[in-house]
Amino acid sequence: MGLQARRDERWDRPEGGSRLPEFEVFFRAHYRAVARLAHNVLGDFQAAQDVAQEVFLAAYRRFPGDYEQAAGWVRVAAVHSALNVLRGDRRRDKRQLLVQMVGSPPSVEDTVIEREARAELRRVLARLPRRSAAVLVMRHGGMSYVEIAEALGVKAGHVGTLLRRAESALRKEIDRETHS
Repeated sequence: MGLQARRDERWDRPEGGSRLPEFEVFFRAHYRAVARLAHNVLGDFQAAQDVAQEVFLAAYRRFPGDYEQAAGWVRVAAVHSALNVLRGDRRRDKRQLLVQMVGSPPSVEDTVIEREARAELRRVLARLPRRSAAVLVMRHGGMSYVEIAEALGVKAGHVGTLLRRAESALRKEIDRETHS
């Protein structure tokens, strides 16, 4: 008698020694719906199949022999498990991004070059008219046009023009400094 025959024989025992035949019927009846729900959340067929497998394994353990009660549970569990996969992916992506950003510390040379560039920018800003320098610093500091307009006492529609003029003046001063 082969392994498959022994396995089939055990499943067919009338005394109910195994829950597998009942579970197999339950699995076949609900697998597509569970996998489809997971796929709708994840957008990835392979990941959805992994989620469905985990959900059915959990249902097998949680509802021994009472799979009618598990029908709704596996659908809800599929959605929740798929959402957990997405959350885990997001956390992993954030960690990887942080590792890339932190990476290695800047070299001494890079630090010196950056410091010199900032000092040069400060010297150039000091030579610009106060209003132009203020517009540039506020905008590149993250302020919106409305916030800049309120701070300078001008209309929000004028901020764009002031900003373009200030950027042009900044470029001219930088060119003058580098060509001197």
